[in-house]
Amino acid sequence: MGHTLSIALGVALGNPQKRVICLSITSPLCAGRLLIVTSAGFTKRGITAKLQAEADKRRLSKQIQVFDKVTANPELDFLDQIAREMRGRGIGGIIAVGGGTVLDTAKILSVTIPGLAPNLREVLQEGRDYQWQSRLPVVAMPGTAGTGAEVTPLVTVWDKKNGKKYSVSGEMLYPVHALIDPELTLTLPLKETRYSGLDAVSHALESLWNKNSNAITETFAFKYLVLANEALPALLKRPESVYLRTMMQQAALFSGFAISQTRTAIAHAVSYSVTIRFGVPHGLACSFILPGLIKHYTASLDNGQIKTVMHKTLKNLESLNLNDDMANYTRGVDLSKYIDEMFHADRTANYAGTITKEDIIGLLE
Repeated sequence: MGHTLSIALGVALGNPQKRVICLSITSPLCAGRLLIVTSAGFTKRGITAKLQAEADKRRLSKQIQVFDKVTANPELDFLDQIAREMRGRGIGGIIAVGGGTVLDTAKILSVTIPGLAPNLREVLQEGRDYQWQSRLPVVAMPGTAGTGAEVTPLVTVWDKKNGKKYSVSGEMLYPVHALIDPELTLTLPLKETRYSGLDAVSHALESLWNKNSNAITETFAFKYLVLANEALPALLKRPESVYLRTMMQQAALFSGFAISQTRTAIAHAVSYSVTIRFGVPHGLACSFILPGLIKHYTASLDNGQIKTVMHKTLKNLESLNLNDDMANYTRGVDLSKYIDEMFHADRTANYAGTITKEDIIGLLE
């Protein structure tokens, strides 16, 4: 069955008497070397060094390969390049430590490193019909509280050169384990804390006003909003609070469960265009239009728990002045001229209400 690699994150990151999260990876995950996928930010904040130090203590350093060059919004060519570089290195499993981009990168590499006949660009850009043949197991450790990517089979791949983004999904993209450690988010800058939290707000709302929703997804999405309405405003004032970080990671997990079943809707359809054209961070890009969408959707709702929690969310969003944040990126550009890009059928069709291009133009204005 192979040997066992153990990396004690709790010992590396905190007081071992207080908290020990032991990551034990056994065959087939350790049939080869272990690839740690993360970002330069996590390396700079010391997380990567602590992982490597734990591996050294256990004399496992030669079995660890670190890749910490993941940047925001993984590009198609970048992912193809990394997969080519990692092939032939005996990688048997992946640990992803970081935000949604890191987790997405790890999930794509898990199916492309083992060997993809055509490359990713050919599969996505040229639309070749191809089924993943095998995968490397992924252990996902989210370093933000927002994307929920640790529990979804979804990946977003970007092709900025051609102004496109691709949504990749499939059972093989689910991580085999998700480990939630709120202390990993303590070093996250306030801006990233804010935007990752907003990403999860959009996931919960878009799951609730979704044609694919059901009793289970509604429960998860509702639970997220209840927790986040209390925790997110407080966390932005007290980012050092482990308690509030814990609440947000729990909340983000709930929204991840919900969105993994329903997929996203209008807010995300709008977001992709402004991210590609103006470099707007994803959490901001998919949340700046949420206040208008909440008003549009709840106008036809009877009074009830969903309407109440959405109105509470609306008050919190309006207090953040997201339009000011957007103005820093768009510089007064009229976003409505991109409405044909934003009104994309594979997302807008998920909206449970009735909405037109003219309605969205009104919200953008």
